Amino acid sequence: PDPACPMADTNQTQVTEFVLLSFSHGRPFLFALFLAIYLATLLGNSAILSLVSLDPHLHSPMYFFLSHLSCLDLCYSSVTVPKILANALRPQATISYGGCLAQLFLLMWCAGAECALLAVMAYDRFAAVCQPLRCSQALRRSTSATAAAGCWLWGLLDSAVHTLLAARLSFCGAAQIQHIFCDVPPLLGATCSDTRPNELALHISSIFVGLSPFLLVVISYLCILATVLGMPLATSRRKAFSTCSAHLIVVTLYFVAANLNYNRPSSGYSPAADTLVSVLYCIIIPMLNPLVYSLHNQEVWGALRKAVRVSATP
Repeated sequence: PDPACPMADTNQTQVTEFVLLSFSHGRPFLFALFLAIYLATLLGNSAILSLVSLDPHLHSPMYFFLSHLSCLDLCYSSVTVPKILANALRPQATISYGGCLAQLFLLMWCAGAECALLAVMAYDRFAAVCQPLRCSQALRRSTSATAAAGCWLWGLLDSAVHTLLAARLSFCGAAQIQHIFCDVPPLLGATCSDTRPNELALHISSIFVGLSPFLLVVISYLCILATVLGMPLATSRRKAFSTCSAHLIVVTLYFVAANLNYNRPSSGYSPAADTLVSVLYCIIIPMLNPLVYSLHNQEVWGALRKAVRVSATP
């Protein structure tokens, strides 16, 4: 038992549900806000998935990986927001013990898979810009599915470790979580068990699952930058930058938010700041990604206009 919880031996009970304490104020506003965000996330990411599936011009590795990113973003939001909406309508916000572990497992799975996927997408841009002749389209298509499956498996293995470690935690007295959904850091703040194995796993995961893909992204874009600056034509440089800028924005937003969420200062965040960081990481960014990718992408806009014309044709 944890020395900070001297009554751990006598007060430990079998937890059946957690009370979520960050739902104390503004429930109608929170319900309307999260509902709007969720609908926007569903609409944007479903549109990307549909366009990539239906338009032959988008049947390339870049858009294949983008469709997997949209799938991950849908999973991120669907794991958390429906339960948030349900709790916003209840007198007391709760989540079952099994539901909490399931939510944590799915979130960590998405997190690990997305880190790896963003690195694969950066390498795909590097190959397309820096080595277009050595990387034939046929070869890249044959390996895209394997790379995507590897990203999902990588996230699954990382998630399994964190979930198994979380399942061994015990709780003293009332099981209360100072958050609006279950994630590793809030759960560690609610337990009276020794959290050192969990914290060590988070640090190791931050290096291998977070930092390593980020470094691969940085190296890929440094090579891309060197190649683009060496291009003789301004039009070629603009085209190369336009195909990479959206991914670079998504990578920056995601890794900054992930670092804030999982690599916290020793003193921790205030409850409000903690919730805000997690909402940015798990809910806001999945809504923004389709917008970022489509805003300056003429191929996506062209596919969207074509789909609208086809649907409007009697």
